[in-house]
Amino acid sequence: MDPSTSRPAVVIDNGTGYTKMGFAGNVEPCFIAPTVVAVNESFITQPNRSSNKSSSSWLAQHSAGVMADLDFFIGEEAISKSRTSGTYNLSYPIKHGQVENWDAMERFWQQCIFNYLRCDPEDHYFLLTESPLTPPESREYTGEIMFETFNVPGLYIAVQPVLALAAGYTTSKCEMTGVVVDVGDGATHVVPVAEGYVIGSSIKSIPISGKDVTLFVQQLMRERGEHVPPEDSLEVARKIKETYCYTSADIVKEYNKHDKEPSKYIKQWRGIKPKTGAPYSCDVGYERFLGPEIFFNPEIYDKDFTTPLPAVIDRCIQSAPIDTRRALYKNIVLSGGSTMFKDFQRRLQRDTKKIVDARVHASSMRNNSELKAQPVEVNVVSHPIQRYAVWFGGSVLASTPEFFTACHTKAEYEEYGASICRTNPVFKGMY
Repeated sequence: MDPSTSRPAVVIDNGTGYTKMGFAGNVEPCFIAPTVVAVNESFITQPNRSSNKSSSSWLAQHSAGVMADLDFFIGEEAISKSRTSGTYNLSYPIKHGQVENWDAMERFWQQCIFNYLRCDPEDHYFLLTESPLTPPESREYTGEIMFETFNVPGLYIAVQPVLALAAGYTTSKCEMTGVVVDVGDGATHVVPVAEGYVIGSSIKSIPISGKDVTLFVQQLMRERGEHVPPEDSLEVARKIKETYCYTSADIVKEYNKHDKEPSKYIKQWRGIKPKTGAPYSCDVGYERFLGPEIFFNPEIYDKDFTTPLPAVIDRCIQSAPIDTRRALYKNIVLSGGSTMFKDFQRRLQRDTKKIVDARVHASSMRNNSELKAQPVEVNVVSHPIQRYAVWFGGSVLASTPEFFTACHTKAEYEEYGASICRTNPVFKGMY
């Protein structure tokens, strides 16, 4: 028996904004770190001082290059290093859900495994996640890095929305048919899943995500003339979004509330200027509800994209096979940190129900009320764990005995090559 199957698998959920990592069987990830790498580029950019290529200068350059390779930081540490030192450049390996810089991604995984989780990758099976619509080549690169660099005994690459459903927080029984609305920091996907299989042709992706809410809050505060240091404004906007933003039921009523009782609704943000250390404060007003509003009225932020999220969900379900539609409407699962706004679930359910009811009503009017249409149940599922739904689903999945049989092993990789990572079977043992 392989001893690594008796140890818990390592589950790493790489998101555009944050990476969640931990061990299978846990309820929450052990670490949550921003997906960012700070690389020391002083060696790369420094001019070649000596024109004579003597062996000693070559050796010095080589050892400096090795040191530059080792000199990097990830997560919060990377952000603080880039602020305090001019020699470190920030690199974001994942953009819009897809890995764009594989060197930075490899470095990021290296720190995750050895510095954060502090485990030997040769002793644990690994479950990694990927965004829907990821090309198969990306899985091959991931497989190569994991098997060649880290020498892992087994690897499974799971699709994030399937894991969000596998988190099984809808009912006591794990319901594997539903629509996953995954609103992350860099990408928003609406993904229908039937019996654990993604309906690929019906996936909808929209260009508005958590990062856009942050940028919109930053823009509103800048236009109002709040005194936030420019180099700190994006970080302040992100913290304001996470602390104070909420979803409103009616935007006009919300404006009236803020105008009538500003003392009750306008919040104060206090910070310290990073360069001078002087304290500053700014007001947080309308952006509290206008930030999340861009999911429901995107035209206030982006003139090119004007389809609200409830309409995208409806179109997604309507494009799915007809026999799955009722089950999909009944189980709309929220996932990702940007669905954590107060009352987001209530507003999404109300707006989606309006669209569905209007269609049912129009249909019965066309039939002159001869045929009575059955009402369609719309249910948006919200849960405190939805921020880590993907990671938790991976933790549940990797705790099952079937997980180890579904993984691609090092022996298979050596025999067949990286192409085995292109497909990752859905295993039925858990539903």
